Amino acid sequence: MHSYLSDLGLLRDRRFALLLSARTLSVLGSAFAPVALAFGVLGLPGATAATLSVVLTAESVPMIVFILFGGVLADRLPRKWVMMAGESLMAMGFFALGAMLLAGWTPLPALSAAAAVTGVGIAIMFPALTGIIPEVVPPDRLQAGNALLGLGQNASRVAGAVLGGGTVVLLGGDEGWARGGGWALVMSGAMFAVAGVLLALLRLEPVANRRERHSVLADLRDGWREFSSRQWIWVVVAQFSLMVMAIQAGHGVLGPLIAKETLGGPAAWSAFLAGEAVGTIVGVLVAMRLRPRRPILVAVLLCLPPALPYVLLGLDAPLWAIVAGAFVLGVCFDVFGVLWQTTMQREVPSESLSRVSSYDMLGSMMFGPIGLLVAGQAADLFGTEETLLACAVIIVLSTLAALLAPGVRNLRAPEREPISS
Repeated sequence: MHSYLSDLGLLRDRRFALLLSARTLSVLGSAFAPVALAFGVLGLPGATAATLSVVLTAESVPMIVFILFGGVLADRLPRKWVMMAGESLMAMGFFALGAMLLAGWTPLPALSAAAAVTGVGIAIMFPALTGIIPEVVPPDRLQAGNALLGLGQNASRVAGAVLGGGTVVLLGGDEGWARGGGWALVMSGAMFAVAGVLLALLRLEPVANRRERHSVLADLRDGWREFSSRQWIWVVVAQFSLMVMAIQAGHGVLGPLIAKETLGGPAAWSAFLAGEAVGTIVGVLVAMRLRPRRPILVAVLLCLPPALPYVLLGLDAPLWAIVAGAFVLGVCFDVFGVLWQTTMQREVPSESLSRVSSYDMLGSMMFGPIGLLVAGQAADLFGTEETLLACAVIIVLSTLAALLAPGVRNLRAPEREPISS
């Protein structure tokens, strides 16, 4: 019988412990950022939902533009160095954003430029993360390794969601949300910097099966062949391109806007994010035990309940119900993430994994900036609640469409995942 104690044995591995520590700290920095940036910008004199949309779009667009390049880098170079570069860029970007808010010098082009630096860092770092996990975790422990990494990351999201909002309120003092957001963003930058140092301590064996690359375009073509030849990958990525558009609008702009207008401000939105983060921790416990025979089918079905919090926000439900909906979203998305990552790492050759992951991220996020840009304008035209309900409809319809694909329904996991002694 599969046991939690067997999975926890990974924590005794120094390399896994370093990777886990670096990712946990990095995600803690990321968890500070949404509340800090949203209410830091909304706290500026004259700022509106459209102002926040511009800054978030400035982060999102470079992330999409550079994501394929990040995949090529991670399949060519040692992945830990690529991840360190990404962490360093994110540290620089958040330090700059925090410094501007604290100094009171906040021209929109400068805020957008700093946000763009963080977007490039994310683009470089994430494809390398998908590829480095099989270099650290034995093949028979991949799902356990992904789940334990998720546990650390999700615990950080809980702490960051709570502490981020508290930092904005407490350190803002009489000077308001902008100053509190500035301090929280500086703290985020410091966490990314320390995560980069921890990655520098990670010692990995050279990957023998990486072949010589002739050009970036040739690498991209090879990665596209691996990506497009698997129906289950490209169908789910197409589904997520629409889901992420809705989620970016809901989480990035519309949710904070509702919190500001009717729920009481940063503390309420922090409660929403904390409920989601607690759900992801429960999701890890589920993912460590769940061994579905059709992992992608189960993963896609789990994309239906995440529409719930947007329905509740759109219907002006009480805060406790909205937080409960966020909890459900967290559980479902975490189990989805573990099943998706593990299946990718099993099915895609290691030498192409980061490039396939970069196509996954590019496709999944390509409509995200549209969601961010349109959200503020749609809220002005149609109402914030109505726009949130539209986001829920997009999530449900895109998920049902993905379930029509045979590759999604029929992909089977190995008969048995062996357990190391």
